[in-house]
Amino acid sequence: MPRVSADQLAARRRQILDGARACFARYGYEGATVRRLEQSTGLSRGAIFHHFRDKDALFFALAERDAERMTEIVAEQGLVQVMRELLTSPERIDAGWTGTFLEIARRGRTDPGFRDRWRQHAEAITAATQARLERQARAGTLRDDVPVPVLARYLELVLEGLVSHLSMELPAEDLAGVLDLVEGAVRRR
Repeated sequence: MPRVSADQLAARRRQILDGARACFARYGYEGATVRRLEQSTGLSRGAIFHHFRDKDALFFALAERDAERMTEIVAEQGLVQVMRELLTSPERIDAGWTGTFLEIARRGRTDPGFRDRWRQHAEAITAATQARLERQARAGTLRDDVPVPVLARYLELVLEGLVSHLSMELPAEDLAGVLDLVEGAVRRR
């Protein structure tokens, strides 16, 4: 029997996660049936669940992957940049972060076990946001009349509102200007 390389296994795992993202975003966690996951990934249930214990593990792996990428972007470019990336293709909600964010919020509200497991990822995003804001404060580019934790929470709440707005397919053409305003609100004048 031929051995499968680590690269091949990683590629298959990415394929599953990419297909699952679209499925979870389009149908929600509950509506992402095994049949729909098979259709979305182009793989059999055996292939999917060879890599992930169950649907919950698959969704959590996807959410973790998104949180890690978001934390990287926040650390390098800030939370507003994450929001700008969400705006790049709002018509493709089912293929991007927006759908995953919505499912994370819903499951966090309704599933205490998920909420507890997710907490460390949410805290990592908050920590990255605060660290970036603190670097900006030291550089003299951040407003100094509002504490950094308050500015971080403000940006997180704007992100949540943006995700909600995009998920309802409300008009998005002026949202880049809104994000310019948000960014200006945290900068030193």
